[in-house]
Amino acid sequence: MTTAPAALSRGVRRISLDADGIPLSALLCEPRDSAPRATVVAVHGAGMSAGYFDGQALPDLSLLTLGARLGFTVLAVDRPGYGRSTGLLPEGQALAEQAATLAAALRDHRARFPTGAGLFLLAHSFGGKVALLTAADHCAPDLLGVEISGCGHRYAPDAHSGADAARGGRRSWGPLRLYPPGTFTTGGSILAPVPPLEQADIVRWPEVFRGAAGRVRVPVRFTFAEHEAWWRHDPEALAELRSRLSAAPRLCIDRQPGAGHNISLGYAARSYHLRCLGFFEDCLLQQGVTYC
Repeated sequence: MTTAPAALSRGVRRISLDADGIPLSALLCEPRDSAPRATVVAVHGAGMSAGYFDGQALPDLSLLTLGARLGFTVLAVDRPGYGRSTGLLPEGQALAEQAATLAAALRDHRARFPTGAGLFLLAHSFGGKVALLTAADHCAPDLLGVEISGCGHRYAPDAHSGADAARGGRRSWGPLRLYPPGTFTTGGSILAPVPPLEQADIVRWPEVFRGAAGRVRVPVRFTFAEHEAWWRHDPEALAELRSRLSAAPRLCIDRQPGAGHNISLGYAARSYHLRCLGFFEDCLLQQGVTYC
């Protein structure tokens, strides 16, 4: 029995990227009446898919459509081991390999689509790890900044091991009142099994972060949800996070009120996405790119 494709917001289309021979599926939404100011590359977390950034429970949840309305191209990529690459990579890829594959996919995207002033990475949860490693080890000249939510550098003492996400569980999402009622019916279409190689890398992140953070040389913004349960975001942990990212020319740490781990699926999604795009506008301004 074939599963019907998940619904998409108006203006969003499915594309495929060639990551040095690895096909990655993606969702793309472009400005309707102008060239893009820049391109936002959205990278989903473990057990999710690119559809995470095109939430269907409410019309205003979609990062793809909001970004396009504000002049950005938004590209949401299915990471290696998800979407079209599942058949070729049934075990997925380890974290460092994922960063290299994402960088290759972005080279293909640049060759085929207008990107405006450059690229921003907007990543969630495990995708934040991939994005940070991409910025550290595969930073192209047109990478202008990174936004990460649902990911820190030190796990909370009672953080889940990740097995819950692999089973499609939602205990780590935060209070259910933070999400529209339709989230848990429309959300099923964006859930996916966590590939084994990715699962194995989850517990290694604090060590990987310590080794990579000092190589990140673009502006970075971290957002922690009010009800974030996976990560430590107390003053001591945030001070250490800042000290590790010593080469980043700008580091912002924000908190999103009224949100759980999956911010882009909750009622706070629009507020969060606008804050992210505001950060990207600041980065463009530093590059001399103005709105008018």
